[in-house]
Amino acid sequence: MEQVFAPWRIEWVERSDGSEFDGCVFCELPEQGADREYNLLARGEHAYVLLNNYPYNPGHVMVIPYQHTGDYRDLDEEVLLDHARLQQRTIDAIETAFEPDGLNIGMNIGGKAAGGSIDGHLHTHVVPRWGGDTDFMAVISETNVIVEAIEDSYERLHEAFASQDGVLVDGEDSAVVVE
Repeated sequence: MEQVFAPWRIEWVERSDGSEFDGCVFCELPEQGADREYNLLARGEHAYVLLNNYPYNPGHVMVIPYQHTGDYRDLDEEVLLDHARLQQRTIDAIETAFEPDGLNIGMNIGGKAAGGSIDGHLHTHVVPRWGGDTDFMAVISETNVIVEAIEDSYERLHEAFASQDGVLVDGEDSAVVVE
């Protein structure tokens, strides 16, 4: 695999090995009180939006229910509705922040066999797409080029969520609360 110079990734590379979390990272992240540090963008009543640390494209986020389950059928109607509404708000934020040509939205259910690196806690990926964003680097060279630093994607998406109607913003370092 080829190497691509990406100096902004050093903070992620030098992070702790995850031992700061005793259990499920998706359960514990929202409780840390460090939304910006962990790239938590928005919070709903039953789900939240997290910027993906290993994005396919700039703006790649996950909508994650607070409920710990790996089985989509375990979610009750209230959680399902809030999760779906937060996906809609996420689409709006991504379109405002990035103006993509399209989106991929999907869930990895079934753990590692389904391609998920975090099994046991379902989450929905929302990935902005542009014409030509898959090129020879990814297809032939097994190299993914991310054209924007995660911190910059966070800024753009946080601002886009904050501009929506029916939200509460408690500063730049806190996730936007979606009502």
